Amino acid sequence: MVEHRSPKPGVGGSIPSWPATPDDQASGMLVIRGLFNKAWTEKLKLMSGNSEIAISGRLDGLKWGIVAVLVIVGTYGNYYFSAESLLLRVVGLLVIAAVAGFVALQTIKGVAFWTLLKDAKTEIRKVVWPTRQETVQTTLVVVAVVLVMGLILWGLDSLLGWMISSLI
Repeated sequence: MVEHRSPKPGVGGSIPSWPATPDDQASGMLVIRGLFNKAWTEKLKLMSGNSEIAISGRLDGLKWGIVAVLVIVGTYGNYYFSAESLLLRVVGLLVIAAVAGFVALQTIKGVAFWTLLKDAKTEIRKVVWPTRQETVQTTLVVVAVVLVMGLILWGLDSLLGWMISSLI
């Protein structure tokens, strides 16, 4: 089997792109295979000290518990205050959702999700979007192929139906 590599230097071609190395594990960093690659752990090292990440990893369960409690409080509060104005309930739910989102972003998975969103935004900027003319032409080709295939299948269905009905 031939291994395919990216033509761009520094760009991995497998998942995880950079598997955990003994250096990452020896430094005390919390490394989850597939979630953190080597470049990402370096970003985390620059953003904060190793001990802060280890503490964050230990407190993640508590933080997710707080998020769950906030969601339950929001759900129950919406039910309990059902006689109140819809606007007030929506504002209350948005505030609770914002607080729950803020707490969730303080976890390791939350930081990974935020980094994913930022990286996705960067990748979207790199996309070469088709022009209007290319979009219209491609759409017309797809519509034409669908119509032709529809006619072929209709004709084949009619032919087979006629053959079967003549046998019976």
